[in-house]
Amino acid sequence: MRVKVTLACTDCKQRNYHTMKNKKNDPERLEMSKYCKFCKKHTSHKETK
Repeated sequence: MRVKVTLACTDCKQRNYHTMKNKKNDPERLEMSKYCKFCKKHTSHKETK
């Protein structure tokens, strides 16, 4: 049930991170606070297609 997802910065829209998630436990889109090397600060990153 684990799938690979890509996280994109909500400020600059760059796709920075790849991670795994369990679709059964987290059916909605993932959102995390991560460091964006393009913005040079911590921003919210959301799951993209």
